[in-house]
Amino acid sequence: MLNMTSNSDDAGHDTARRRAMSAVALAPTAFLKARYADVAAASPAAVPVRGPEVGLVMLRGRAGGGGAAFNLGEASVCRATVRLETGEVGHAMILGRDAEKARIAAYIDALWQIDAWRERIEVEIVGPALAADAEALKRRAEETEATRVDFFTVARGED
Repeated sequence: MLNMTSNSDDAGHDTARRRAMSAVALAPTAFLKARYADVAAASPAAVPVRGPEVGLVMLRGRAGGGGAAFNLGEASVCRATVRLETGEVGHAMILGRDAEKARIAAYIDALWQIDAWRERIEVEIVGPALAADAEALKRRAEETEATRVDFFTVARGED
């Protein structure tokens, strides 16, 4: 009998993989190229399965977060799939038209699936990418706060 329920280990693994790929997608291309160069020399070879291919996706939104869905517009994306010589298949889809970044991200996804490589990918790529993104968000928040205007007005007296 086929068990259609996922156990908590699979759910945790999937969540961790999504987190790692989100960090890779957010990372600047120059950062990924530098980290990829360090990792690729010692890792298994990969062959392209698909792409990189550039295409469009439809962005959908909801009014107020809970209303009826509507088409917001289109965005360019690039996707790639690679297979390592050890059999793992990595997929990536990134916003924009950067084919090299998509290929590198797919390769990193495939490597992340290998237990022996997972910790190295987390330490050398995912952790620093998440830290850089958090720092950029903090910097933008500080810049926004510095330009914030307080429209509070003092109560007028009846003069």
